[in-house]
Amino acid sequence: TRGKIEGEKAQFYYAYAHFKDRQYILSAHYFKTFYETYSRSQFAQEAQFMYAYSLYMDSPLYSLDQTNTHDAIDALQAFINRYPKSEFNKEAGDIIEELQVKLETKAYYNAKEYYKIGLLQSAQVAFENFSKDYPDSKYNEELRFLRIEATFKVAQKSIPSKQKKRYNEVIELYEKFIDRYPESKYLSQAERYYSSALNSLEKKLS
Repeated sequence: TRGKIEGEKAQFYYAYAHFKDRQYILSAHYFKTFYETYSRSQFAQEAQFMYAYSLYMDSPLYSLDQTNTHDAIDALQAFINRYPKSEFNKEAGDIIEELQVKLETKAYYNAKEYYKIGLLQSAQVAFENFSKDYPDSKYNEELRFLRIEATFKVAQKSIPSKQKKRYNEVIELYEKFIDRYPESKYLSQAERYYSSALNSLEKKLS
């Protein structure tokens, strides 16, 4: 059937057979091969969506490596860009949002893990990167507080020549924190670090 309409359909159904059998890596491969080979086919649009959808189905738990998640997001966005009026676009957009939440969750736990095991300076960087990458995340209030705490602990352990700068950073972080979260459940704890940083600076100036 090669070169005939039956052959085109057979290739399309062959890709779907792997998908229905939950062999998502193989179905992704065959759907991609199909839309690249039969770019003018009536099934090409669906095949490109199913390629991305297969990658999505193979996306693992947030705690594991997220390479496939990134690949799925890229593939779904490429599909939306290519077919802006497709019937699959709403579903593609919803899946992208779901996968972004998964990446956000992984980044949150990774940042907290640095803090948990005592790698405070790495945690500081991770907290800052998280707030830049996910500015609207529900986790930002907690991580911004933990950044104050981590910065204070780093300042305490620093050599005298670096302490002033780091205590000032605690004060700056606190001020930004209360501006953004004036009724935070972490407010009293953050205030203690702020007061301690001020006291430490006063002692150094006296």
